[in-house]
Amino acid sequence: MAPNDAARVVVSYPEDLSDWGRFQVEKPAFRAYLTKTLGEVREGDEWEEFVGVGCCGNTLDVPLRIERVKGGTEVTRDTGIEYVVREACGIQGGWLVQSAGGPTA
Repeated sequence: MAPNDAARVVVSYPEDLSDWGRFQVEKPAFRAYLTKTLGEVREGDEWEEFVGVGCCGNTLDVPLRIERVKGGTEVTRDTGIEYVVREACGIQGGWLVQSAGGPTA
């Protein structure tokens, strides 16, 4: 591990993210994607990340935020990605056409 490599990064998503959205964000393939694409990070960095397309073409972009960084600031394939839930932000995933319960069911 190089001196600037992050050992662990804690990423948050909003508590009103749907179960499907949480599944997409927390699966190993998405964690691997983040380790390949994040690059340099700092606590407080925020961005929206596309996590999927529903059967009717609706997309879900999730607002993510870096909560903590352990070690350096460069995310590498060896960086551990952990998640925490933060306050709701009114996210609407557009999944009403797929579920009578709406985006948070």
